[in-house]
Amino acid sequence: MPTVTTLCAAGHQAPTLAAAAGAYLASIDRPESRGTHRQYAATLRRLGQALGADATVYGIDGAAVRAWIEQTWGGRKPATYNRALDVFRSAWAYWMAQGWANEDPTAAMRRRAVAVDRSRALSRADIGQLLTREAISLRERTLWRMLYESAARAGEVLALNVEDLDLANRRARVLRKGGAADIIVWQSGTARLLPRLISGRTAGPLFLTGRQARVQLAAADVDTATGRARLSYRQSAALFTAATTDLPGGPWTLHQLRHSALTHAAEDGASTSTLLAYSGHTSVRSLARYARVSAEALGDWQAQRDPARRR
Repeated sequence: MPTVTTLCAAGHQAPTLAAAAGAYLASIDRPESRGTHRQYAATLRRLGQALGADATVYGIDGAAVRAWIEQTWGGRKPATYNRALDVFRSAWAYWMAQGWANEDPTAAMRRRAVAVDRSRALSRADIGQLLTREAISLRERTLWRMLYESAARAGEVLALNVEDLDLANRRARVLRKGGAADIIVWQSGTARLLPRLISGRTAGPLFLTGRQARVQLAAADVDTATGRARLSYRQSAALFTAATTDLPGGPWTLHQLRHSALTHAAEDGASTSTLLAYSGHTSVRSLARYARVSAEALGDWQAQRDPARRR
C-alpha cells in the first residue's frame, strides 16, 4: 500500500512538531533571551507530549490545540494564561512564515484581562534598607545596586562582560529585549563597587558563580582564568528571594528593583523621553505601568497641597 505524506502549504514535506519546535527555538536562542528561550521550550515540550512529537505541524488539529490550552492553562492566573498563549502564537507565526502551517489555531482565542498591580514599586526607604544591609556579598550588593540605579532588566545586566563596561563614564553596552543594542548608566554607588568586583579582570562575564562550572558551558559564559561560570538568572533570583523574605512585603523579585527605579524616576520629574531611554522601552504604553507614582509620593504631594499645612 502506498504511503500518504502530509504536505504543507508551500508543497514541501511538513516537519514534525518536535523538529518545528526545535527550529523555532533556535531562532530565538540568543544570550539576552535565555529566560524566554527556557520558558518557550518548556511550553512547546508540553504541547509535543500532549499531541505527539511525531505529528506534523500542518496536520495538527486546531480544535485539539485550543482544547488542550484551555484544559492546561484555563484555571491559571490571566498573566500565566496569556504567557502560554503568546508562546504558541509566536511559534505559529514562525511556522507559517516557513510555509509549514496554514493558520494559527489560537487566532480566535482571546487574551485575558490582567489586573494592574500598582504596589510592585518598593519605597525608597525599602531600597535603602536592602542595599545597606550587612552580611551581603560584594557580588550581590553590586548586582542589586546596578539593577536599581540603571533600571535595566536582570537578564541584560547578567549578560554583561567586563569588556562591555565604560567605568570612567559609568555606563555599559547591553542588548535589550529583542536584541537591540543600547546603553545603560549608573550612579556613584555602583561605580564604587564595580572595581572591587572586577578585581583586575579585563574580560569575561561580569558576574560569576562562587565556584568552577561543573558542566560544559559556552566559552563566553566562563571566566578563563578561574573556570567560574556566568551567574545565572535562576541562581541570582533565588538568592534575592532568600535575602528579602524578612523585609516588608517580602520576598521581593529582582524585577521590582527595575520597577522601583522607574517609578522613583517618574516621581522625580523625569520626562517621558528620558524614561524611555532609561528603561529601554520602545513604546509609551509599555512604560505606563512603571511610571505611576507610589502611594508614598502621592501622600507627600497631598500633604504639600493640604490647606491646613499653610496655616
